[in-house]
Amino acid sequence: MARARRLPALRGKVDYWTLAQLRYYIRRFLRTREIAAQQAGVAPQQYLLLLQLKGLAGTPATIGTLAERLQLRHHSTVGLVDRLVRRSMVARRRDPRDRRGVLVELRPAGERVLERLARHSLQELRSEGPELLSVLRRLIRGTGPSRRATPQR
Repeated sequence: MARARRLPALRGKVDYWTLAQLRYYIRRFLRTREIAAQQAGVAPQQYLLLLQLKGLAGTPATIGTLAERLQLRHHSTVGLVDRLVRRSMVARRRDPRDRRGVLVELRPAGERVLERLARHSLQELRSEGPELLSVLRRLIRGTGPSRRATPQR
């Protein structure tokens, strides 16, 4: 995993309210995606692995690459791949450039689950995304908090 970079200190007040709003919107989106993945019959991390595989189209998807993209340890990624292989959602094959390496590929069963979940994610982003962007812009610009009421769900 990549090391955290040390960032320069920011001057002025920290906008904790807007930071909390950002975290709230991100977590709400992720939680909704976790529930949708479970309802589709896959674990949330399995959905994320399928998404990364599809998103890496054209780039060799090694266990190491997937571990980095998912921010997981190598052995945890191997376990995810093992479970998806057993369900015929992904396949392993030897890397033709390096016989020691293994590449992971998306299979049709994984494609079907991923397609359904990705479409749902896009619909949700189109409805929930504007508020997330607004909060992110406030933080980036440093324009201060907007004390609107937190939406209820």
